[in-house]
Order: sequence, then structure tokens, then C-alpha cells
Amino acid sequence: MRNLFFYGTLRHEPLLEIVLDRPADKLDLQRAFLPGYAAFAVTEGPFPLIRPCREGAAEGLILRGLSDEDVARLDYYEGSFAYDLVEMVLADGETAEVYLAGPERWTPFGPWSLTEWERDWAALSCEAAREVMGYFGSRSRDQVAAMFPMIRKRAQSRLNAARSRHGARTKSGRTVIEDRNRAYAHFFALDDMKVRFERFDGSMSGVEDRAVFIAADAAILLPYDPLRDRVLLVEQMRMGPLARGDRTVWQLEPIAGHIDLGETPRAAAIREAQEEAGLTLKAIEPIAEVYASPGNSTEFYYIFLGIADLPDAAEGVGGLPEEGEDIRAHVLSFDDLMDLVEGFGAANAPLGLAAFWLARHRDRLRLAGTADTPEAT
Repeated sequence: MRNLFFYGTLRHEPLLEIVLDRPADKLDLQRAFLPGYAAFAVTEGPFPLIRPCREGAAEGLILRGLSDEDVARLDYYEGSFAYDLVEMVLADGETAEVYLAGPERWTPFGPWSLTEWERDWAALSCEAAREVMGYFGSRSRDQVAAMFPMIRKRAQSRLNAARSRHGARTKSGRTVIEDRNRAYAHFFALDDMKVRFERFDGSMSGVEDRAVFIAADAAILLPYDPLRDRVLLVEQMRMGPLARGDRTVWQLEPIAGHIDLGETPRAAAIREAQEEAGLTLKAIEPIAEVYASPGNSTEFYYIFLGIADLPDAAEGVGGLPEEGEDIRAHVLSFDDLMDLVEGFGAANAPLGLAAFWLARHRDRLRLAGTADTPEAT
């Protein structure tokens, strides 16, 4: 049996329960200190590391009596963050193993607070941990580490879903997931499922075979210049048309991108406007919060209109090369936009929705502007 000392996020008992797959009240946990060390936040993520410190001691928990299976589960989770176990001596003289990062792996920038982490990041970290530990025994920790950015984004999407605003006129019935198997996971994920659901007459359905595409939430923005009465669209190669065999692989669409870790949808839209088209927005208005295809996908869109200056010079090629982006910006008059959409010249659903929203609100935007202001990123 082995003893481990935790100074970071695994001091949060709900997270520890997920990783070990057993309740905290069955664990031998006790407060402890590691002398000569202090916990620091890191710039790369919401988790800490410890470094030598002349004064004081790192506060934490000692967990005693761990089995080889327990340690294997902990190694699997912590290995995704590039931490490995080192034996150290605690303040009371007891020996325990501690997860330490390589000296150049993470960048410390200040003290780390468990209380602040629990307030801001615990819920998301627990959601991400459920997916991570779901791969235990089927994928290597290096494979999971490669997927981790998208795992976190999928976790953020699940938290967003708990705060959704739609559904006022729909049924609130029972659903039962009889079985769920992750058939594929990397940038996106695909789950095969067997489900039962409550019918409108109150009875339960039989077991139905279903599959669902698991994606991260996205922010979508249509830039509009009310003085020049024009919009900006972006063009890029798209995988959907390519895989479908569409004769038109390069598509016209609004600015769009995944919502980053801890980011609001509005902040994501503002950031993407800068990254994809070099635009600084003067104001932003919500258009819709919608599923792309609720019958088979979790993909969810937060759609906005952004007020911006759109001179002829706004056209050009941009995007982030490190993300493989090659994006061309087009400036269109409002009339050209509506001709494009109504003439079936655009195959992008959020663009059509945003265009018709703009048609309804265009007079107000041109006459009075808007009092809304973007959030700081």
C-alpha cells in the first residue's frame, strides 16, 4: 500500500472521487504539509505546480493506503498534465509520494489558491475528468493528453448546457441512457447510445439505437457597418462539403470559432473577430442560441451581430497559421448579402439566420446604433 500527498486540484474531494472511482468517505485522508515548497499557479492552465521555497510549507492532503490500481488511476489522470511521482518527506516526518512536473514543463506566475480554483474551475475540471477517466484502460495517457484541449471544451459545453435558456414550450420528460459507447474521440467525438424516453402519452419508449456527434460550443459573429450598410463574410475550405463531395468546398460564412476554456460566448465572438478578420468591434448584439442539428449533434451556436468599421481595406487574407487557418475576408453590401442568401448562394445556416435577423433590425441599427458594448477579453 502507498501514501500520496496532494497539494493541488486533487484536494477537491469530488475530483478525487472521479479519478479514483470511489467515495471520499472511504478514503484515509488527512491534512498535511510539505516543508520547503510552495504551490504556484501556472500560465498554461488552471492547475498548480510546486517549487522549492526557503520559508513555509505547501499545504495539502495525505492519502494513505492506496492500492496499485488506485495509483494507476492517479497516474493516468496526472500524466495528462505531465506530472510524475517523486518520494518526499512531509513536515511530520512521514514519507509520501508527490506529483512533480518537469522543471521546464509549466510556467509559474504567482501563488495558487485552492479556494479560488474551486470557485472558478472545479465544475469544469470535474466534467473534464469524467471524460478523461472514461478512457482509462482503453487509451494511453499520451493519447488523452493530446485530446485534452478538446476534452476541456466539451466539458465547457456541458456546463453551458446546464444554463440554456430555451425550452419554455417543450416537454420536460424522463430519459434513460441504457448504454453509451464512445466509438471515436479526438478533435470531435462520436457516441453510440441506447436510450429510452418518455412518450407524450406518459409511457416509456422501447430501447432505441442512436448515435450522436459530440462537439464543442461555438461563437458566431456577423460583422455589420451601419454607416456603409455592409457586412463582412469570411471564406475558407470546409471539411463538411469536402467529405460530402460538394462541388463547392470553399464556403462563405460568418466569423466563427470554439469558445475557449473559461471564456464567455460573447468574449469568444469578440476574440474571433480580431483573429479571423482583424476587426475591433464597437458593439455586439445577440442573435440566437441554437443547436446546429439537435437530432444527431451536440454542436451549439451562440450567434451575434457585431458593429464594426468595414472599409474596402477590411478585405484580405487572415487567420492564425498555427491553427491551420487560411481565411479570406469579403465585404458585401446589405443588398448583396440578401441576394446571396435568398438566391441559395450561401450554404451556411447561421449566415442565413443572421442575415434575416439583420433585415429585421437594420433600420434600428442604422438610425440609432446600439448601447451595448463588448466585454473585455
